Amino acid sequence: MAGVSPPGRPHGQRNRVVPGDARQRARGGRIINNGSISAHAPRPRSVAYTATKHAITGLTRSTALDGRAHDITCGQIDVGNAATDLTEAMAAGVRQPDGSVRPEPRMDVADVARAVCYMASLPLDANVATMTVMVTRMPFVGRG
Repeated sequence: MAGVSPPGRPHGQRNRVVPGDARQRARGGRIINNGSISAHAPRPRSVAYTATKHAITGLTRSTALDGRAHDITCGQIDVGNAATDLTEAMAAGVRQPDGSVRPEPRMDVADVARAVCYMASLPLDANVATMTVMVTRMPFVGRG
């Protein structure tokens, strides 16, 4: 996982934030990185995933800072339990901090898409630095 998640992103974002050609006239843009609430409250046995999501947070903040001179904004959306193939096991039950295995609710992935669309719809003089979108009944607040 660490071979793909953070190492690949800085190369792509560096090329977008620092123009390779000083004659380039196009300016501005928006980058929205996909973080995770795991960076704020990790699940048991998730050290690699959590570490890479912390890296994305640092990358987002650095890109937002470096992008200012080029009118490029950068924000991050932290998603919790969107209903995708990747989270199917959560409906059956996942390990909790107390060692128990309990099912967790999931939300429609369209809700995440609407949140990303909102972030993308803002003018370049406004930015959502971080947004958390999650299931209302998710055991995130107070996890641990």
